[in-house]
Amino acid sequence: MKFGLRYCNTGPYVDPGPALELLQAAEEAGFDSAWTVEHTVVPAGYGSAYPYAQNGRMAGGVEDLPLPDPLIWMAYVAAGTSRIKLGTGILILPQHSPVHVAKQVATLDHLSGGRTLLGIGVGWLAEEFAALGQPFETRGPRTDECVAALRALWGEQPASFQGEHVSFAPMYCVPRPVSGTVPIIVGGHSKAAARRAGRLGDGFFPAREAPQDLIQLARDTAEQNGRDPSALEITVSMPEDRALLDDYARMGVDRVLVPVSDMAGLATAIRAPEETRNWSGLISQYA
Repeated sequence: MKFGLRYCNTGPYVDPGPALELLQAAEEAGFDSAWTVEHTVVPAGYGSAYPYAQNGRMAGGVEDLPLPDPLIWMAYVAAGTSRIKLGTGILILPQHSPVHVAKQVATLDHLSGGRTLLGIGVGWLAEEFAALGQPFETRGPRTDECVAALRALWGEQPASFQGEHVSFAPMYCVPRPVSGTVPIIVGGHSKAAARRAGRLGDGFFPAREAPQDLIQLARDTAEQNGRDPSALEITVSMPEDRALLDDYARMGVDRVLVPVSDMAGLATAIRAPEETRNWSGLISQYA
């Protein structure tokens, strides 16, 4: 198993110095990746229910929480690192033009030397969709078409796509990603997300813990669609009880993401190098 960090464009790491210090220390310790999260705007007094909290409010209930744009944040830290992969966990794909996303992500991948991972989700905040001028009700099928459009734009040039929600005539989108594509990881803690990952994704990232039923559903859906279920990379969150990591390994989990709230020691690795050694030991244990 590999280990990554989440969600790195939050808290003290919205600022340039701490952000770069965190990523450089993580790279030194052997973390494979650093993941960001996205909300372009948070409408004041929103009524949509946040799906991961009983009270229906975002983490901490704070609407004006600083949250840098994930791709721009990733581009900044990419310039100060050389090995660690940079992922969105997630980018709310149906809020964006897939043509614009394809260009931004391919550019980031080109400049970072092929280190980009594109985690996507359908979103839940209807008021944010309205503020961005995008339809909320059709976000599921629009996401599916956006995924296909991204792969077309990263593929052979000129690229074209014709769908119900996304369409464009033949055109060139360069530079292309370093390997010719960027892994697309479908995020979400629902059966719909698991099925989408199995149908279309290169990986699956359930938002909470390691739900065996959803992971199995993603793999089953991949097989039903003529895809190799073992090729679907599974990324999960760090359990509160580290003893569960052995179970995760037996489940075939590929990557575990540690919240940056646990990274105080690692982020100050220059002053506390023992923290880097501790994490290096854990990472090596499951490599």
